[in-house]
Amino acid sequence: MARFIGREHELSRLERLLGRVATGGRAGRPGRAVLVRGRRGAGKSRLLEEFVRRADVPYVFHTAVRGTEAEQVAGLLAEGAASTLPGARILAERSAGSWEDALRLLAVAVPQESPSVVVLDGLPVLLATAPELEGVLQVVFARELSRRPVLLVLAGSDLETMEAVNRPGRPFYMRATELVVHPLTPADVADATGLPAAEAVDARLVSGGLPLICREWPPGLPVREQLRRALSDPVSPLVVTGERVLAAEAPPDTQARTVLNAVGAGHRTHSAIGRAVPGVPRASLNRALQSLVERRLVTAATPLSTRPSRETRYHVTDAHLRFWLAFVGPGLAEIGRDRGDLALARLLRSWDAWREAAVKPLVRESLRRMGGLPGGTGAIGGYWTRTDDPEIDVVGTDLEPVGRTVTLLGSVVWREDRPFERGDLDALIVRRSRMPGATPGTPLLAVSRSGSATAEVALVTPEDLVAAWRPGPS
Repeated sequence: MARFIGREHELSRLERLLGRVATGGRAGRPGRAVLVRGRRGAGKSRLLEEFVRRADVPYVFHTAVRGTEAEQVAGLLAEGAASTLPGARILAERSAGSWEDALRLLAVAVPQESPSVVVLDGLPVLLATAPELEGVLQVVFARELSRRPVLLVLAGSDLETMEAVNRPGRPFYMRATELVVHPLTPADVADATGLPAAEAVDARLVSGGLPLICREWPPGLPVREQLRRALSDPVSPLVVTGERVLAAEAPPDTQARTVLNAVGAGHRTHSAIGRAVPGVPRASLNRALQSLVERRLVTAATPLSTRPSRETRYHVTDAHLRFWLAFVGPGLAEIGRDRGDLALARLLRSWDAWREAAVKPLVRESLRRMGGLPGGTGAIGGYWTRTDDPEIDVVGTDLEPVGRTVTLLGSVVWREDRPFERGDLDALIVRRSRMPGATPGTPLLAVSRSGSATAEVALVTPEDLVAAWRPGPS
C-alpha cells in the first residue's frame, strides 16, 4: 500500500469516536455516526482505510458505484460477506430487497458486545439513486445501529450533498458528528516531498495538497523538474486529477464551465469575466457564478478594511484546480500527443507571475494560524479598489468583514532572484497612506521567498509559513 501522509488530527478524531463507541453510551446507545466530507482527491477514502487498519476491529468498507438500487444493495451485502464482521456468513446467505432490509441485516452481522466500524463511502452516489436512503439511515440508525457498539461512517465528495444531510429538517439532522478532510497542509507537503520550505510552498500551489499527487513526487525533486516529469506523462496524477474533479463536481451547464475556465485563466472581476466570455449573457453569467460559488469551486472575496465594499474578486477555490485550469487544461491536447514540453514551456513563461498571485491566499491562511502578529489582529484578508489603486496583499483588522481598526499591512514578494527591497517597502508605505483605517504607525510586514534587504519591516519567511501548519504543543 502507498505511503500514508499526515492526517494525525483526523485520525485522532476518528479514534476518539471509536473510543466512545467502545466505552458505551447513555441509555444503552453506544453507536455513533460521523459524516466525512472533502473534495474529490483530498484523501478521504485513504484516510478511512488507514483508520480501520489501525483500529484493528471488525469492519465492513463499502465503496459506492453507480448502478441501480438493487445493484448497490447487493454490493453492500457482498462487501459485508467478505468482511471481518462476525456475522459475515449471515450476509453471504441472505438477500435484501431494499436498503432497509440490507441495513437491518448489517445490524445483526456486526458484533453485539464489542466495537466495529461500518463505512459507506460515496453516500451522494447512493442518494442519487435512492433518495429515500437518507430516511432509511435515520430509522435504522435510531432503532438498530445506535444500540450496537458500532461507528457508522458516511463519506462523500459532493460537498453540497454532504452538508445538506446534516441540515435542519433533514432526516439525519443531529444524528452524526461532522469531519471535514482538507487537502494536505504545506507542512505535510514539505514532509511528503522532502523539499525545503520555499519549494514546499510552491509544491503546495501545484499539487493543491492532494495526496495522490504528493505520493507521486520523488523525494527532493525541485518543482520545475517535477513539472517536466509529470507533463510528459498523459496519465500522471498532475494531469488527470483536474479532469476528474471537474467531471464530478462542475455544474453540467456548459456556460458554467466556460465561466470557470475564465476565472481559472486569471479574470478576477465580474466585468473582466464577462469580457472573457462574450457569448454568455449577463443573466447567465450571474447564475453561473452563483452556481460555482455554491459548489465551492469559486470563491467570491471582498476587501477587508474599516469600510464596507462590494468590489468582489473571484478566484478558483481549490489550489490544484487553479493550477490545472491555468496550465494543464489548456495543454491537454499537446500532452496527449507526447508534447508536454510545449505545455511546460508555456507554463514556465508565466510561472513567476502566476505563482506570486497564487501564493497570496495561502499566505493569508498561514498568517491566520501564526502567533506574533500585532495585538488585536482578529482577521486577515486583502484590500483593493475598483482601479486596484491601491491593492494590498495582506491586511489585518480586529474584526471581519468590516473592521474597526487596521492592525497590519503587508506585501507578498515571492521572487527567487532577489529579496524584499527598499523599493518594495516604499511602495507599501505609499499604499498604506491610501488605505482606509490605516495610519503612519500601522505595522508593516513583508512575506518574502528570498528574505529582506531592509530591517524596517517585519519579515515572514517560507519557513514561517510552513511552521504555521505544524501542530502546536499539546
